Amino acid sequence: MSQHNSHGAHSESHGSLKSYVIGFILSIVLTIIPLVVILNHMFSEGARIVIILIMAILQFAVQLVFFMHLKEGENARWNMMALALGLVILLTIVAGSIWIMTYNQVAH
Repeated sequence: MSQHNSHGAHSESHGSLKSYVIGFILSIVLTIIPLVVILNHMFSEGARIVIILIMAILQFAVQLVFFMHLKEGENARWNMMALALGLVILLTIVAGSIWIMTYNQVAH
């Protein structure tokens, strides 16, 4: 009997077809927007970079919510905390690398 309950809980943690379709459509839209902006030379170069970065962040969020089911399941809180820690580490490494590359006067 416990096997049946654990199997039911496992299948509930997966998304529905509707959830996958919504995620897929959002992913396509978030991919097409920067493509259209770049191919049509819309906005200034700085604005294009900002649009690409925003769409990439939104794409990341869509992937986590609709396909990775980050907010679902019994460990959702721990998953969010692990993601936050990973993002802090990632941003620290990226910011530190940019800072070192920008202000490293020894190599010049």
